Formats: sequence, C-alpha cells, structure tokens
Amino acid sequence: MKIIIINGPNLNLLGKREPEIYGSQTFEDFFKELQEKNTKIELEYFQSNHEGKIIDKIHEIGFSYDGIIINGGAFTHYSYAIYDALMAVPAHSVEVHISDIMNREDFRKISVTAPASEKMIHGKGLAGYQEAIDFFTCKTT
Repeated sequence: MKIIIINGPNLNLLGKREPEIYGSQTFEDFFKELQEKNTKIELEYFQSNHEGKIIDKIHEIGFSYDGIIINGGAFTHYSYAIYDALMAVPAHSVEVHISDIMNREDFRKISVTAPASEKMIHGKGLAGYQEAIDFFTCKTT
C-alpha cells in the first residue's frame, strides 16, 4: 500500500509555530515515527507553501497511490483548485487537521476541500495522521 501525506502552508514550522496549538514536535521527526510504526506501508511525505505545487503533487501521485492524507492548512478554507485536483484522481483521500478547527476562528470551520475526501479528522493532534493511515489500512483488509 502506498500512502502520501501532503501538508500545506506553514506546516513546515511545526515544532516552532504556536506550540500551544500544534505541539512542539517537528513533522519530520513525527514522520520518522510513522514510518517505524507502519513498516508494511510505503509512506511518503510532501510539504509545500505553494498551492500549485500541492496540486502538481496530487496529479503526479493520484493515479498510482492508494491514499492521500492531506492537511491543506489555510488552503483548506478556500482552495477549490485543490478540491478539483483531489476529485480528478482515483486515489482516495482523508483530510487531517492537527487542531480542532471547529473550535477556532469562524473562517477555519469551513473546509471547501473536505467534500473531496472520504473522511475528515480534526482536533486529535499529530495522532490524526495515524488515524488516517488506519482508516486506509482497515478499508483494504
């Protein structure tokens, strides 16, 4: 099984950015833990602060990977282009948010990309990524 995690803008600052909301661990360190825990899955990680690069990555892998775990960051709230990219490929997707977006600013409560995914996970910290992996692995067993 091949799964990619795609993180959007400002998520490269995890571990430094607002640790009271996002925690103090870098995503790179967390990703190593995910790889160690999920040895039977081919996991890839991609992060970009640029909408077009995220769309290009979805196009690149969306016909050959089994799953996309996407945390679009702020793009979640207005990027119909990312929504369209997710809809255009056969790979299934799960949307993940580290924080509880439903209990933050009003603009964060709306995800225009979520309808392109099979599931949205929010408010579970970095553990939400493992929950998304588990969702994909349970579907195939």
